[in-house]
Amino acid sequence: MNITGVDFITVPTRDFDAASEFYTDVLGLTQSVRWGDMPAAEFETGTLTIAVMQSDAFGLAFAPHTHPIALHVDDVHAARAELEGKGVTFGAETLDSGVCHMAHFSDPDGNALMFHGRYAPR
Repeated sequence: MNITGVDFITVPTRDFDAASEFYTDVLGLTQSVRWGDMPAAEFETGTLTIAVMQSDAFGLAFAPHTHPIALHVDDVHAARAELEGKGVTFGAETLDSGVCHMAHFSDPDGNALMFHGRYAPR
């Protein structure tokens, strides 16, 4: 076996149309692939594809991700302000870990996301 990468991560939704609108219009991601007539599509971040799929259409029970997908941004504070201007609420103040900034929020289904920006060397 030779695992060479991660092709995509799947994010569940109860309402594909609302989720699709959030990932394209609010986050500004490009939808690259629609899964035929099924309520699912792939959205590009530049380093990881996020596949959003309506759980019940695939015979799966819905349960949101509770651990965040860290979305890299150059300026966490500016990205947070932009989303707040679009009505997105954040669960807490922006966290400064000493090497990076993190701002936690959720998509409309409660899937955990965060803006992440490292400012110190590894």
